Amino acid sequence: MIDIVRDGAAKVGGLGILASYLGIRHQAFYSWKRVPAERVLDFERVTGISRHLQRPDLYGARLAGPASSQAGTGEGAAP
Repeated sequence: MIDIVRDGAAKVGGLGILASYLGIRHQAFYSWKRVPAERVLDFERVTGISRHLQRPDLYGARLAGPASSQAGTGEGAAP
């Protein structure tokens, strides 16, 4: 399972809860190599993890500024 899913699950209280919020089965997460494009915005809404961290290939790297949605993710947090 990818780290971003682990981080998201930790934020919402577990993998099953995250899957429920996204309307998928928790087993689907194990096939993800990255967050699917059609799930990015929902994943961001539910977990607070920036779309820029999830899919920089689609949304670009987050510009310097407030790191509110990056805090605690362990990825790309502003120094």
